[in-house]
Amino acid sequence: MTTSTPVDGPFPIRVTTTPSGADLDVSAFLARAVFAELIAKADEDPEGLVAELADMAVLLRSAVHQGRDSHARHEYDERMQQLVDEFAGGGLIPVYGSQVARLRDRLAAIATPRPVPAQPEGSAA
Repeated sequence: MTTSTPVDGPFPIRVTTTPSGADLDVSAFLARAVFAELIAKADEDPEGLVAELADMAVLLRSAVHQGRDSHARHEYDERMQQLVDEFAGGGLIPVYGSQVARLRDRLAAIATPRPVPAQPEGSAA
């Protein structure tokens, strides 16, 4: 298999071998689901969307300044989850049917131990 293999399905996923594991490219899901939903919301209520995102930016700055257990951090996290639920289907990417098996096979191939190239003789360790 190549280092980058598509796993076709309702939202194609590209699986790429990395030195430490794998990268899952879910850009099709982001483009078709998340960004399409944001664009529709912007078309429907541009001022509301901008105000919501600006408010999130204020919360994020406050959360970074106040720390991980601040009220701002908890509110930011809660509102971010609401955005994920609204625009990204709760963060779940549907994988079903034969795509499940292809994804399993691709990840199993990546997880199989690979030989480490031998160090050339005479090289310092």
